[in-house]
Amino acid sequence: MSRFDLQSHLNDVYAHFPEAENRPVIGITGNYEDLTCKLGQGYYQSVVEAGGVPVVIPPVADKHVIINTLEHIDALILSGGADINPLWAGEEPSPQLHGINQTRDLPELLIARLAYNRQIPMLGICRGIQTLATALGGKVKQDIGDVATIKHSQDADRSEPTHSVNINEDSVLFGICQSAKIMVNSFHHQAVVEPGEKFRVVALSPDGIIEAMESSEFKSILGVQWHPECMAEGLPLFQWLVAEAKSFHAARKTHERVLTLDTHCDTPMFFPQGIHFNHRDPKILVDLHKMTEGHQDATIMVAYLPQPTENPTAFADSIFDQIEVIVSQNSDHIRIASTPQDLWMNKHLGLKSIMLGIENGIAIDGKLENLQHFVDRGIVYMTLCHNGDNDICDSASKTQHTHHGVSSFGEQVIKEMNRLGVLVDMSHAGEESFYQALEISSMPIVCSHSSARALCDHPRNLTDEQMRALAKKGGVAQTTIYHGFLKKDGEATINDVIAHLEHAIDVMGIDHVGLGTDFDGDGGVRGLADSSELINFTRRLLARRFSEQDIQKIWGGNFLRVMAECQKVRK
Repeated sequence: MSRFDLQSHLNDVYAHFPEAENRPVIGITGNYEDLTCKLGQGYYQSVVEAGGVPVVIPPVADKHVIINTLEHIDALILSGGADINPLWAGEEPSPQLHGINQTRDLPELLIARLAYNRQIPMLGICRGIQTLATALGGKVKQDIGDVATIKHSQDADRSEPTHSVNINEDSVLFGICQSAKIMVNSFHHQAVVEPGEKFRVVALSPDGIIEAMESSEFKSILGVQWHPECMAEGLPLFQWLVAEAKSFHAARKTHERVLTLDTHCDTPMFFPQGIHFNHRDPKILVDLHKMTEGHQDATIMVAYLPQPTENPTAFADSIFDQIEVIVSQNSDHIRIASTPQDLWMNKHLGLKSIMLGIENGIAIDGKLENLQHFVDRGIVYMTLCHNGDNDICDSASKTQHTHHGVSSFGEQVIKEMNRLGVLVDMSHAGEESFYQALEISSMPIVCSHSSARALCDHPRNLTDEQMRALAKKGGVAQTTIYHGFLKKDGEATINDVIAHLEHAIDVMGIDHVGLGTDFDGDGGVRGLADSSELINFTRRLLARRFSEQDIQKIWGGNFLRVMAECQKVRK
């Protein structure tokens, strides 16, 4: 090919078009100096060599620009440069502070925080690791001269290694570098001194200066104090980022095609606290911003009724009234849905959906006719009991074996729910109640938020025998992410959620499983802490080679199949 033959170059592009189309887009924050946005060639050349498409992000603090930028990138590199103004961390500048770059500070702190919320993979380099710390709860020492015992700001060429770094062997960084000790270049007088709770330190220099940190929350975020873009040995870091970007891109595209339904959340319990559903409200785990960040289409919000509840029917109605007010105030973004068809139509229109459920059958106040009332309000399921026996059935928790299963009234309730097309939910029910409900119901039943007792011996979880019986009748069990139902001792994480899901698949088959988070009902674990992190669940499924068809089944398809079957009677 002639260097100056344009048509030959175009033909080469066309011949490799599909390959070029599938490369992830890596945004790189540009430096700013002398009215010019600049970027060292090592950054973008390393991204290209690693298989990504580099895009320079100028230092613009406009919220619309930042949000739209994040919608079009698959990973973010926070590049090196001058100091961050310590006032952003609530500190006065020390005499040792060097030059700051005020033009970069706010745009980069904003984009780092917003990318974090959106689960976008990030790599912070030199100033970039300090940006991560400042934006996300850590602390940066303005000058390390009083604690450093080796030279961290070198006069050597940037490609020259100048000191060693010791890497934790249980870290992502160790997996990238394949060594517990590497040589790096170093050009800094600031460093992270406290990573904050969102990160953990994974590399130190010989004098104890923090040289690298990575996410402590199973996110694809890594910060290094050195400049890998200037070193031949630095390419693996960019290859890691591009691989994470591909994974994130694939999950985001999957969410565009499948419908993602969480079958149980308790967010309405927080309504009395005056929540703001159209903001990113720190009091709740499910709101419009978090659903958007996690690419979640729908959730089933329940009216939870503690025992005892005075005027339980009116209490449940008041919760549904509040949900309807929230939806009406945000009708450009969210709607109430009562059928699978409603969910798909809302997704087609670019809207989120809320379905309604009842958690604790005391809501009907002992009157069968109240079931019709709640059907008219739009409920799709009713959990027959909660933590304690009621007039319908015995509970799995705090049970006194009042009825030794389902009461005679409970049998009428189940049959009436079948007649009205309402899903019978047996999460929280005792084993006797569970098996009797299976026999009484003419329709498949569901467990909207229950995990596996084989992995965590808790009465709220399902035994393998229960799972098999449920699947045999066509029902579904939705793995929940309440820590106490995932792990008896120690901290439960996203790894435990996946383990419970895969156990349920092994026992029941792929057609009988799903996810019911129990967000805002004490649900949420590290790695799946709120709705914004649900795309990480899909990334795990893709990494385990689940097909898109199976991912749709897990993400609500199985639950909606049972819902559609039960709702046929309404026609």
